[in-house]
Parts: sequence; structure tokens; C-alpha cells
Amino acid sequence: MKSHAWRWIPNALTFVRILLIAPFAKALLVQEYRLALLIFAVASVTDGLDGFLARHFNWRSRFGAVADPLADKALLVTAYLVLTYTSVLPVWLFALVLGRDLMIVGGGLVYHYCIGRFDMEPSVPGKLNTLVQVLVILGVIVILAGLPVQPAWLDAGIWLVAVSTVLSGGHYIVIWSAKAWRARQS
Repeated sequence: MKSHAWRWIPNALTFVRILLIAPFAKALLVQEYRLALLIFAVASVTDGLDGFLARHFNWRSRFGAVADPLADKALLVTAYLVLTYTSVLPVWLFALVLGRDLMIVGGGLVYHYCIGRFDMEPSVPGKLNTLVQVLVILGVIVILAGLPVQPAWLDAGIWLVAVSTVLSGGHYIVIWSAKAWRARQS
């Protein structure tokens, strides 16, 4: 069977990750932290696997290019929302994380409708911010699950998320404002 017959697999894995968001949120809400950790791990594996398959076999699609990062963001925002709602994380941190993401999406829409086609290109600061957000959420859930980890780094993790969120958001503003300005000058 030809390789292209399997092109749907990365998108299916992205869809599975989207389906895992509700049980992940419920597990966090009812303080089933080990289950939440398991669901988060499965979601992470599907994310890595769909990315590997899409790149390795060139099974990329426009749908995947949009749905994959949205699934990742939805999972992360859900984690920050529920952990804020349950008073594990401060409200200001959730507002910062959500605000950055809304600014990027809103800026992308404005660019698309006022300037031209918008193809999101993750920047190094953006990728670093996502990594920091994932690691902090993972660390928080590990601590809440009662696994042997020192909780002392939690405050440092919160501030690291805050700083990386502000820096990466600022970086996107500068980069896409410059692109918009150049496009308008052409």
C-alpha cells in the first residue's frame, strides 16, 4: 500500500488530542491528578507522533498546520484555566497566558484580512514559551499527583512562564508589525 494512503494519521492523532481535552479538564477539576498526568502524557505522545509522521513522510496538510497548534494551545489553555479556577495558579498568570494567545490570534486575523495571507510561523521565543508552559504544567500536575518532586520551584516556574509569555508575545508583535509595514509599503 502506498504511503499517501496513510496521510490521515497525523490529523487523526490531532483529533484524538482534541478529544482528550475534556477528560483532562475533568480529571484536574475532580483532583484526579494521576489520571490527568496520564492523559497529558498520552496527549503529548500524540503531539510528538503526529509531528514526526507529518515531517518524516511529508503527510502535511493545511488542516494539520492549523489544527495541530490549536489543539496544543487548547490543551495548555485548559490546563491553565482549570488550575487557576481551582486556585493552584494565580489569576494574573492565566490572564497573561490567555492574553498572549488571543493577541496572536487577533493579530493574525487582522493581518489576514487587512494585509494578506497569514501563515503562522512559530518563532524561537514562541517555541521556548510553549516548552516552558508545558514543563510548568507538567511539574504542577506531578506535584499535585503526590509524586516525589520538590514543590519549591513552583514560584520560579510561574515567573518563568510570565517572563517567557511577555517576551514571546512582544517578539510576535515586533516581527508581524514589521511584516505588515513592509507589505503595506510594497
